[in-house]
Formats: sequence, structure tokens, C-alpha cells
Amino acid sequence: WISVLLTAIEAGMDIAAGLHNKLADIPELVSAAEKKGTRLSDVRYPTQVYPVANGKKRQGKRVLTVGTDCSVGKMYTALALEKEMKARGMEADFRATGQTGILITGGGVSVDCVVADFIAGAIETITPESTEEHWDVVEGQGSIFHASYAGVTTGLIHGSQPDALVLCHEPTRTHMRGLPEYLLPDLKQCMEANLATARVTNPAVKFVGVSINTSAMQEEEALAYMDKVESELGLPVVDPFRQGVARVVDKLAEV
Repeated sequence: WISVLLTAIEAGMDIAAGLHNKLADIPELVSAAEKKGTRLSDVRYPTQVYPVANGKKRQGKRVLTVGTDCSVGKMYTALALEKEMKARGMEADFRATGQTGILITGGGVSVDCVVADFIAGAIETITPESTEEHWDVVEGQGSIFHASYAGVTTGLIHGSQPDALVLCHEPTRTHMRGLPEYLLPDLKQCMEANLATARVTNPAVKFVGVSINTSAMQEEEALAYMDKVESELGLPVVDPFRQGVARVVDKLAEV
């Protein structure tokens, strides 16, 4: 990739990267960018110092997407929620917590690159006190059931201090992403664990809906599955791509 990036710099292009590997650590790229006057942006890495979280109650409302696994649709669901809420005239802002969300919206923090003691504080910083009617729509990361990433997820939950949670799930997975020996949790088990974690900083938190990524299912199968989950959980269950998230926002409006 370095030769391609050098060609891009020579053409006068800025480069943004969301990888753990830093552009700034590659001397030939740094030298070329300095000579050409172009910019290298390592999107994943924080550009400010974050405080340790204090857990104090903040005015305003927050909804967080949580998942049974990584890459099940938490970011897409959060973006869909923000879009639907704004279409209804609700005060809502998507809060990016990963590099892709930052590239889409232009701001946020890639929480997996924040030093562990400051994860919750970073999320408090990007979801500050606001008006009573304002919603921060916080992009979830990882899963508290994922052995690799549960620490990041837990800090994000505590820092966002959510009033509402939306569970995200991909039903065709046979195991956790990258961990064949770990099965996905039962939906009710996952909800109970997320509620217990979230109650540390907001005892009043509750689930308002379930977002199912049915991209690997035929429509008839997907609809039958979502109907089954909805009857079992008693919450609106949607695929935000197939159906939108209006029914989940209906529940949010009641919070």
C-alpha cells in the first residue's frame, strides 16, 4: 500500500486511515506529506486528552446500541435511529465511537484506542449535558459477551449512561466473530447482562427495541424470525434496512 499512498500524496491528496497501524509511523509517508503539504489523518487515534469518568447524572437523554457480537449492525442502527428521530423533529445527534462512524460524520472518538482508564470518560465527553429533550444516539462497539472486546464495550456502556438500549443481533452466526469456541448468547441472557452493566450508571435504563440484521436471510424467513423474537421479548423487532426503525423510535418517544 505504501507505493499507492505515496502516489496519492504526490497527486496532492490528503490521506485518512482507520487502521490500528498509524500513517504517522511510516517515515516515507510523513516525509512525502510534509514536502507536498498534504495531511495524514490517523482517524482511530484520539486527538485530545480525556478525563477519568465521574458517573454523575447528566441532563439530556441517551440511547445506546448494544450487540450479541461484533459487526451485527450497531452503527447502522444508530444512524437509522438518528435519521428517523430528526425526520420527526426530535433533537438527536449520532455520536460516533469507531473509525467508520467518525469518517461518516466527521467527529467522535474511536473508543478502542483510548487508554482503558479513560474509556468511560471519553464517552462522557462526547455525550455531554444537554437539554432535557435532546437525544445522543450512541454507536455501540463489540459485545460484553465477546472475550476479546468486552472491556471496551463495558466502558462505553458506563460512560454513555444510557436511558435506553437497542439490542442488535445477526441470527445466522454460528459463533462469535473470530472466536469459533464461543457461541452467541441467548437474546434474553444478553439483554439481562447489558441491563445489569448499564444500571451501574443509570438504574432507570431499559430496552426499547431489537434490531435484527437479516441480510443473510430470505425475506419470508427473516419476517418469521422477527415475529417470533417480538412475541418472545415483547419489544418492537425490526430490520432497519428492510423496514426502518420507526417502531423503535415510537418507544423512544415514550422514555
